[in-house]
Amino acid sequence: MDVDDELVSSIPIRFSNALSPKIQIHQFPLLTRPLQAPPSAVASGKRITARIKPDVHRLEVHVPSDTRAEVWNNDRGRDLGAARVDDDREKNQESKGKGREADEPRLNEVRMRSEQIQQKGAHMLGIVRDGQLHLHPISETHQLRPTLTYLDILSRKNKRSRAGGGSDSDSDDGPPPDPDEPAPAPAPAPKKEKKPSGEAREVQVTARKTEDKGGVQPVQGGLSTARREMLIALRAEEDEAWQDLEFCDVTTVESEETFEGIFSQSEDVLGSKTDMTAFLKNIDGL
Repeated sequence: MDVDDELVSSIPIRFSNALSPKIQIHQFPLLTRPLQAPPSAVASGKRITARIKPDVHRLEVHVPSDTRAEVWNNDRGRDLGAARVDDDREKNQESKGKGREADEPRLNEVRMRSEQIQQKGAHMLGIVRDGQLHLHPISETHQLRPTLTYLDILSRKNKRSRAGGGSDSDSDDGPPPDPDEPAPAPAPAPKKEKKPSGEAREVQVTARKTEDKGGVQPVQGGLSTARREMLIALRAEEDEAWQDLEFCDVTTVESEETFEGIFSQSEDVLGSKTDMTAFLKNIDGL
């Protein structure tokens, strides 16, 4: 701001935390249209659903697909749907109450899975209404993208079909080697048998325990600490059960009532307990 800049107007700021910590930011960087079910899906009675794993802060939004004949391949949808059922079974991610999909699995929805983004500082939701700026704190920020892990299952099936004529046994090469693990030692070459020469002699062998220098414990299984923590986090996520959520569109009464709850209804004047000097010192880069 320059010295010669003119102050155009000033507006009062109202703060509310009535819905804290339930206000979150959900970003859909790959979504090219509003988060709404296609008209064909709505006409057939399908709606957007959601579920959450609160302990690991994982969220999924399931958007029905447009299954019209002119834009949808039923055969491909059945193949991908069967692969997703196998993927859910392997990762213990099966949903309850979908018996029809178990009988005839179809890929009739797009799953948007969240990834939590770490916030720097305090994030606020700001809305201007009636000449006043209403602020409400935001607890978490998530980015949601389509999850396509079932394609790995389909690729594995196709590889087995080409290699062993459609056998369901694990005939592929397995997962890639862990970069944190040391390379396996080459197999020793077979030694030629030596003819016994001379008489046998007794040899005494003593094993001694070497001291651990520096107190550093060897990593078990050749895994680094970071990778082991990542595997533990993945296992914890797979073990936690999904909890169903009710998805409310922006046109519903529940959404309108929640939106009104963001605005402050209090007339109390907030006072600052921090002076200007301390405030400026806390700003990085100044």
